Amino acid sequence: MYFCYILLCADDSYYVGVSGAPERRVKEHNEGKGSVWAGVRRPVQLLWTEDHPSLSSARSRENQLKRWSRAKKEALIGGSLRLRSGQGQ
Repeated sequence: MYFCYILLCADDSYYVGVSGAPERRVKEHNEGKGSVWAGVRRPVQLLWTEDHPSLSSARSRENQLKRWSRAKKEALIGGSLRLRSGQGQ
């Protein structure tokens, strides 16, 4: 199982990523390991996850979300938007 996730960074930006273990990945981000973007914007907080059956599915969703506006990501995080991959952008 893989997860697409959204983090809130200390500078109030969002980071979208993929992991098999989001909680562990958040810990790594907060230790400065992995992504340069999140590493320099510590601490980060996990806001949202979505499970996927494969890495390729999670990566596709990650790529989709990275193109979204901040407002659209916030709607997804807040639960008012529930689009899945292939259902629009």
